[in-house]
Amino acid sequence: MSIKVRHLTVLGEFKPFGLIAEALDGKPVANVTDKYDYFLFNPQITRERYDTSDHDSSETASCDRSDYELFIRGNRIIWSAGSRVQKRYTLPSSVIMVCWCRLGALSEAFLCVLQIDTLTIYNTSGEEVCVPLPHSITSIWPLPFGLLLQQSTDGNCLSHVSFPSSSPTLNARELFRPKKEIGYSPQNAINAPNSFDNIVKGDATTLSSHLILKDPLEEPQATFVEERGKLTTMKDFEEITIWTSDTIPLMASYNKGKMQHSVWLVEVANSNPEATGTSLSDVVPSGVLPKQFSFRRIWQGKGAQSAASKVFLATDDDGVPVICFLLQEQKGLLSVRLQTVEMSNEILFDIKPDISWSIPAISAAPVIVTHPRVKAGLLPFADIIVLASENNLILYSGKQCLCRYSLPSGLVKGVMPHSGKSSESAVSHDLRITGLADAVDGRINVIVNCGQMFRCALRRSPSSSLANDCITAMAEGLRSNFYDHFLGLLWRDGESAYLSEADACVDAEWESFSCIIMCMCQKYSRVILKKPSDPQPQSAWEFLVTSKFHQAYDKCTYITASSHATARDFWDFDCSTAQVEVKQSSGSSFLVHFLMETLDCLHALYENLKLNNLRKRDLGLLVILLCNIAAFLGEESYLDYYVRDFPHLADKIGTCETAISPRTPPCLVRWLDSCLRYGCHMANIRDLPPLICKNRGSVGSWARKIVSFYSLLLGAERLGRKLSSGVYCEVAPGSYRSPEEHAVLAMVAERFGLQQLDLLPAGVSLPLRHVLDSCRESPPTDWPAAAYVLIGREDLALSCVEHLSNSKDTESQMSLNLISISTPYMLRLHPVTVPSSISDPTGLEGVKIEDADSLDGSMADGMEHIFNSSTQLRYGRDLRLNEVRRLLCSARPVAIQTSTNPSASDQDHQQAQLWQLAQRTTALPLGRAAFTLATTCTLLTEVFLVPKLNLSGRLPAQQNATVNLDPNVRNIQEHRSWPEFHNAVAAGLRLAPFQGKMSRTWILYNRPEEPNVTHAGLLLALGLHGHLRVLSVSDIFQYYSKEHESTTVGLMLGLAASYRGTMQPAISKSLYFHVPARHPSSFPELELPTLLQSAALMAVGLLYEGSAHPQTMQTLLGEIGRRSGGDNVLEREGYAVSAGSAMGLVALGRGEDVLGFMGTLVDRLFQYIGGKEFQNQRLLAIIPSTDEQNRGAGQMMDGTSFNVDVTAPGAIIALALMFLKAKSEVMASRLLIPHTHFELQYVRPDFIMLRVIARNLIMWSRIEPSKEWIQSQIPEIVKMGVISIGDETADYDDMDVEALVQAYVNIVAGACISLGLRYAGTRNGDAQELLYNYAVYFLNEIKPVSVTSGITLPKGLSQYVDRGTLEICLHLIVLSLSVVMAGSGHLQTFRLLRFLRSRNSADGHASYGIQMAVSLAIGFLFLGGGMRTFSTSNTAVASLLITLYPRLPTGPNDNRCHLQAFRHLYVLAAEARWVQTIDVDTGIPVYAPLEVTTVETENYAETSFCEISPCILPERSVLKTVRVCGPRYWPQVIELVPEDKPWWSSVDKKNPFNCGIIYIKRKVGACSYVDDPIGCQSLLSRAMHKSCDLTSLRACAASISGNDELGSFKVDQLVSTFSTDPSLIAFAQLCCDPSWNSRSDIDFQEFCLQVLFECVSKDRPALLQVYVSLYTTLGSMAEQVASGNDILGDSLFISSLKLALSYGDALANGRLSTSRGSILQSIFIGSLRKRVEEILSYSRSKRKHLHGYLSSGRWPHQPSQGHKNSMLLSWFLKWYEVPPHFVVKSAVEKIKPKIQTSPSVPLLQIMFPQTNINAIIEIDHLVFKSK
Repeated sequence: MSIKVRHLTVLGEFKPFGLIAEALDGKPVANVTDKYDYFLFNPQITRERYDTSDHDSSETASCDRSDYELFIRGNRIIWSAGSRVQKRYTLPSSVIMVCWCRLGALSEAFLCVLQIDTLTIYNTSGEEVCVPLPHSITSIWPLPFGLLLQQSTDGNCLSHVSFPSSSPTLNARELFRPKKEIGYSPQNAINAPNSFDNIVKGDATTLSSHLILKDPLEEPQATFVEERGKLTTMKDFEEITIWTSDTIPLMASYNKGKMQHSVWLVEVANSNPEATGTSLSDVVPSGVLPKQFSFRRIWQGKGAQSAASKVFLATDDDGVPVICFLLQEQKGLLSVRLQTVEMSNEILFDIKPDISWSIPAISAAPVIVTHPRVKAGLLPFADIIVLASENNLILYSGKQCLCRYSLPSGLVKGVMPHSGKSSESAVSHDLRITGLADAVDGRINVIVNCGQMFRCALRRSPSSSLANDCITAMAEGLRSNFYDHFLGLLWRDGESAYLSEADACVDAEWESFSCIIMCMCQKYSRVILKKPSDPQPQSAWEFLVTSKFHQAYDKCTYITASSHATARDFWDFDCSTAQVEVKQSSGSSFLVHFLMETLDCLHALYENLKLNNLRKRDLGLLVILLCNIAAFLGEESYLDYYVRDFPHLADKIGTCETAISPRTPPCLVRWLDSCLRYGCHMANIRDLPPLICKNRGSVGSWARKIVSFYSLLLGAERLGRKLSSGVYCEVAPGSYRSPEEHAVLAMVAERFGLQQLDLLPAGVSLPLRHVLDSCRESPPTDWPAAAYVLIGREDLALSCVEHLSNSKDTESQMSLNLISISTPYMLRLHPVTVPSSISDPTGLEGVKIEDADSLDGSMADGMEHIFNSSTQLRYGRDLRLNEVRRLLCSARPVAIQTSTNPSASDQDHQQAQLWQLAQRTTALPLGRAAFTLATTCTLLTEVFLVPKLNLSGRLPAQQNATVNLDPNVRNIQEHRSWPEFHNAVAAGLRLAPFQGKMSRTWILYNRPEEPNVTHAGLLLALGLHGHLRVLSVSDIFQYYSKEHESTTVGLMLGLAASYRGTMQPAISKSLYFHVPARHPSSFPELELPTLLQSAALMAVGLLYEGSAHPQTMQTLLGEIGRRSGGDNVLEREGYAVSAGSAMGLVALGRGEDVLGFMGTLVDRLFQYIGGKEFQNQRLLAIIPSTDEQNRGAGQMMDGTSFNVDVTAPGAIIALALMFLKAKSEVMASRLLIPHTHFELQYVRPDFIMLRVIARNLIMWSRIEPSKEWIQSQIPEIVKMGVISIGDETADYDDMDVEALVQAYVNIVAGACISLGLRYAGTRNGDAQELLYNYAVYFLNEIKPVSVTSGITLPKGLSQYVDRGTLEICLHLIVLSLSVVMAGSGHLQTFRLLRFLRSRNSADGHASYGIQMAVSLAIGFLFLGGGMRTFSTSNTAVASLLITLYPRLPTGPNDNRCHLQAFRHLYVLAAEARWVQTIDVDTGIPVYAPLEVTTVETENYAETSFCEISPCILPERSVLKTVRVCGPRYWPQVIELVPEDKPWWSSVDKKNPFNCGIIYIKRKVGACSYVDDPIGCQSLLSRAMHKSCDLTSLRACAASISGNDELGSFKVDQLVSTFSTDPSLIAFAQLCCDPSWNSRSDIDFQEFCLQVLFECVSKDRPALLQVYVSLYTTLGSMAEQVASGNDILGDSLFISSLKLALSYGDALANGRLSTSRGSILQSIFIGSLRKRVEEILSYSRSKRKHLHGYLSSGRWPHQPSQGHKNSMLLSWFLKWYEVPPHFVVKSAVEKIKPKIQTSPSVPLLQIMFPQTNINAIIEIDHLVFKSK
């Protein structure tokens, strides 16, 4: 048989667009090679894996889209789409190989670029990851789960060799033009063993010849080969990869030594291979073992002298995958057929070679021509275009030759108009095809003998979406021989285009397609329409193939090769001639079966289109063709089915006289209705067209999705991807507790969003809308973001997106585009105007800094950033933050009150006053550091700015004249050094931690030429935030080498804080260098300041925190009792305190754990404290080491006793931290509080305070916020002595009383500090009240004030104790109060602090330490601008104790008893537990009530309390749930597992609070609490009812009659008050207009108002469409019956109305859950039923027409009345489900004999169970009673 010839459609001459892009760039790049390369690929490759975008209906095939191109020259890559550049990439070295690949579970495509020693990976947005390649990688290849890397044996990366890259992703084309195979030589083979000898045998990655990279951030993994059931490392370096598939896990390789090609299956194996040596399975659980990849050889072909020049995948004519090798030496294409079986839901294949064949070819490529949009399993249905010989271009489907292609005549004239005539004629005759390249879909580059390249299309996709869908349906549904026959007719025997000419219109294309089908019907109509009763001569062969035996045998033995052929099992009729060629079967049988299959395919498309409101026109065209096919085939039931849908066709088609096989047509709506009524298991599977049940079919996928959603909702079971109803369905990851939630996950996975829901008929969409509504209240917490958008919970979706943006697999989770799930009109319109909640002036505007005479407010004070919408919402209109800013501002001169005419004595007074104020100013940075903690981010391109520390004053009485401190009186620079340090720390602590990795470059960029205190402070601040990890060892050494004291202190503490608890060796060495006690004896003695040694000891404690490292503890213990060898003997107490604190940190909370070796350490500590048992100077077993003896620094002893005054504070703190929360009665009892007068004389009062703190920290759980608990801390002797103050009869001398009172105030202060630490950051009301009362009590003891304490306590303490002690105790209590209320901004506490600040400055008692305490307290109270608070974890308590150490400095440079830098360690205790709620629709912070539940503890039962956001949450250890409550917002519950861990960091991917934000969604019909604080929820109802009252509306409209709109009440204005939904507002404007006057308009408007109220009040805006659709449908039915006009052209809407009723029945029967009730009012559904039945009973001639139909199948025909009667009849038949007339006739014949003995109605009801009783009675009346 001669092969038909078709013309190629030439799209134009081809040149790579990269050349044009280079020319347009215009900039010549140096060192660019002349060689370039490119490849074209399908845009689908770069899309996300799950972004299939199969909206099934109207797209044209992909061949009409532009191709993407990658252009490579040297080290540059240009990615272009059509004539637009997408991206340009420039790499550091030349490109060796490029491919697209999807790595692991990530859905995004990555561009992988191989260079000599690097693999660079780009994602589609341009982000880059560089993977260093230590091995000699020669090529890279994409696989479905990662990137395959090929290693070479000789260790050299063959950068000069070009590698073929003919994977499907690159569309089977070589990447580099010169076709050289990979270098292989005998020398390589000989040298290979030698190179292996140098390789470490344990390194499987180095041994393996092939590696797989699963993730850009992981190491490449070794691969294994399966031999005889065992896995060994893949070491075959001679197997050179020449091709891989990125769709199915296949690899092709060539072995030159064996001269053979091999095909390998790549499998995932979890077993541990023997080759890896020691088995991990003994120590690692099986579930933890990583996935390993193994190769299994499934085919090999020998005899090839060289590797195949091209390998690609195509499909055989029955859809089975075929792997093709183009062998240029043999000039042939070897094709191997692969049997594929999908094993499970995952991409697991078992591929076995089946058949192979060869065809002549000098070039070949896979193209998509015959089966556009059809998939064979995971692969597109690809044909093969072969250049068999020069100019002989043939299209194959498998091994079947379909047609020949030739270039069109006159090609040169069209393409090269500039050529001369002579050359035209010369070239046009000799133009011959010599090569093929760059195949993408149905397009290919054809290379001709003159060197030109033309882009040609092998097919044209129809513009008509209906014709396109029909062709695809036939491609998917027809068997291969039928479809090949159809293609022959479609291509019209060689014309250049099919269906129509190139410029034809859409309608002409459809007419052409219809004509092809009709021609087949008419050509053989006589044969087809012969009655089956007529004797028909049959050949012997035909008799055999139509026998029942052959039919049964055929069904049993036919193996489905892929999903392409699976539909066979579903056909209702048996036609087994699939393998019979046309020439072998008679024309009649072939065409009958062909037309039957065509009818079934197109009927499936018809059912699919019925579910899409936008395809009504296509449906009207398709039904005419279907009626004609059904009439020719004699399919009477099909004909009846179509006429019922389109009654006007009854006149044109007529009746069918004969029927070959009366079959019931599948009816999707009937299946959906049965599902709703009786459940999925009872629905008839024959009502589902077979094409819809296909896996991965495109034409029926719209209907398949609907069926699968109904199936899951109504009881279907899921096995993998297949449901028990017979359809396939994807389900998104996530948990589900009900069928409704299961259906939502399916809708998400199938990308079925709100926009798609609106395309469904109203009745079909109702159950799905019900699903979304029922899940809206409380969906599961682990759903993908798209699921939350789908159910209308954008708040949860945004939280999900924010949460995922912190995790590595963001792209995988966000693969579904959220916009595609929501409808366009539902996308929120963000307001342009500033909302009332943040419209108040913020920042410096309107802020009163000092007083009316303040200077310009634009001066930076380090706090200008603190005001934002969140703080404005938090503090409302009060000016708390402004006042804090004023109190903590140190950048402006302070006001000095003086007389107008100053004298010389006044100037001295000014200096004295200024000095007092300077003490306060220098203390302010400590408070400002806490106030602005982590409140801003810096750009890494900005210089670090520190606000000025201004110690000058101004004279308001003298026009703000500036006064500076006199340098002659005091040394100002010395006075400023530490305050400047604190000022820089404050500026550095403003920067938020984890704002992204802090850049090392930025830190070094801000390093000054000469070290200064400012940079030292910055280093400490960055370290406390954890940023100093970016510094290298050399950077650290450079800092140390400057020998700058402050810088060294800041760096040591900062590094230790950054590496806290890690025991990092390099940092440890650098710290111990500054502890001379650790230097070996041979080390030269260093004179290090005590300050540095103290800082180094504390840093060691932080570095080794919680480790209980014995050697470190031994060292620190020795340092507590060692005399300082430094420059200041007075600083030795501070040194001992540092050593004690560090020792406590090292064994933090672990005293009980390691008591074995700690016993002696604890004894030594108690000796340092001076405990009772050591007053006899008992010797200890600890002997100093040799090094210690060699050192000259002796122990702090006086004779044989320790200097307890120096060692006691450090030892007490060490014990407190070692046994923190240990509840050790033994330790607490050894820390004795003096009980006798002698003991009181023996122990210093301030040490008593430390002992009280230590005892309480050990007995942590016994601390209670009550006066009784504090009183219980006071020994009886002290209590009695204090009570007897002023009692003259008491037997105490003044000395005894003074000791008692001193002990009393210190014990009370110590107990208050313990309370502060115990309830740090909890805002406990009892603790706050108690501490406040004690603070006021001490305040009154110092100097009576108007405020009195709420508790009764002894008076007159100031007579026996100095004011300084009382002041210190007062301020320690105030500090503790601020620690409890940290971050709360508590007003009463703030007033007290403000009073203390002003009092001190006025009274002249402003020592630096006191001012520092007040400043810190204000900062703590507003910690982090009110967004942070303190924790009570062990680390936090230790940090706070060191910060609050109760020895306050006397001046700015006082570091004797406690290093001032330690006062910043509170940062380690701070947590960002602040949370705010943001309205997801507006993006604005709003108030919302949160119900917080805390777990049961030792002291409290489980408690729930309400907070108004923004607020601070309780600690993680007690927090159980946070629930958004209240009537205005959708509920949301965040469930937590209480854990004794620090609060989540902002980069923690498990953080349930995304950077302190909870997104919430306001219900329609509610206002925000900002706009409506009181609440007008009930007002909505009244207002809406008022608006729904049409009389008042019209009266209002009449009263203003043309006047302006004042006084008019507009519905849309009311709706916009309560909802931002554009669809609701537009509906109110259009459908609720009071200017309508006609009666029908008024009725409709009344209905619209009621529906609007229903949808707004119940927050169901999407139901407006459903209500209006159902209402208008009923209105049109009534109007059509009354007027007789043809308003409705079909009866399809009846099915939708019936489904709405079935939905109501399903709710009533409990088949659907009713947690939120019916989404449609049950009254409305009931009235719907009643109204339809009234309309159907309206016609008087109905019974006559029904009788005519039942008796003869005749439809009413009255030209005068149009189609009114036939329309009414079709409504009746469909509404009551009356069977076809021939079915009724047959049933009547059966029951006629039984009518004499029993009534006919029950018998008819048994025969027709689905038919309504009203219709049964009518049938009975017409058939039996009328006779």
